Amino acid sequence: MSNIQDVAALAQVSTATASRALSRPEMVADGTRKRVMKAAQQLGYQPNVMARSLRQRESRTVGLIVADILNPFHALLAKGVQDTAEQQGYVTLLFNSDEQPEKEARAINTLRGHLLQGLIVVPTSGTRDHLKALPKLPVVELDRVSGNPQASTVTVDNVSGARAATAHLTGLGHTRIGMIVGQQNISTGVDRYAGYRAGLESAGLAYDPALVRSGHHREDDGHRAALELLASPDVQRPTALFVGNNEMTVGAVLAARELGLRIPEDLSIVGFDDSRWAQTMSPPLTVVAQPAYELGVHACEQLFSLLHGAGRAARVQLPTELIIRHSTGPPPDF
Repeated sequence: MSNIQDVAALAQVSTATASRALSRPEMVADGTRKRVMKAAQQLGYQPNVMARSLRQRESRTVGLIVADILNPFHALLAKGVQDTAEQQGYVTLLFNSDEQPEKEARAINTLRGHLLQGLIVVPTSGTRDHLKALPKLPVVELDRVSGNPQASTVTVDNVSGARAATAHLTGLGHTRIGMIVGQQNISTGVDRYAGYRAGLESAGLAYDPALVRSGHHREDDGHRAALELLASPDVQRPTALFVGNNEMTVGAVLAARELGLRIPEDLSIVGFDDSRWAQTMSPPLTVVAQPAYELGVHACEQLFSLLHGAGRAARVQLPTELIIRHSTGPPPDF
């Protein structure tokens, strides 16, 4: 098996330089690093990362905890983090909390034994307490905020996004606009609900709690909530739905189809989050789009700023974009 001395000889550098190029690439000139990486690849050399970490009492490892890896939005968040970490020579340990504070706590406990350099987490309702177990570890909260005023966070402007969605529907003439909201102990759910109410107020419409149902961000929650809202008689039924995330939007669309409602002739729908299925469904879905991949990139960059001492805790907020397709139109004449 090849060793680091073989790599150094092939790359025509010292052993120390070859070692730095593989373990701390930011400390080596780009041309040298590429030459060492090429030599390592040619020789099939694989450094023993665990042994080195134990010797140095540190690692080139960051942790990432997302809330629902099956959700395309969270998958894109994770890819943005992983790609950015990889460019800096770091490995990402990925965990899925499944929206459950208990699973998040177990993930954090497991990560404590891996000599992490930092952590990026999509918070659950228990994150603020769970992070007390890692008092000195640099942490960035992604997509959501736990309520810790000292935390570094990377989010989108959920209030403005929800307000724009509601304004789009009121501008089409809808006055009975239902909303399927996310968990009200999660910041995104709270903010999107606030934006919905602000949008109604701006249009001079009274808020009606009978037009709101809550869910836990899952498809079946959206399905159940939509059936409840759409089962009302025509004059009481909402003519439009704003749904708080993409998984619940799937459920709402399926519920409308089960009830024989045409989109948008009988019911307009706006979802929060864009995805390929939203673009290719019939009709294509009007959405509030988030820059999911960029969120992951920004979160990882913020974490590295903290790790390298180049930055302090910061709150980064990216804009959303209302993309109007064909799932929204004027209300039907009852």
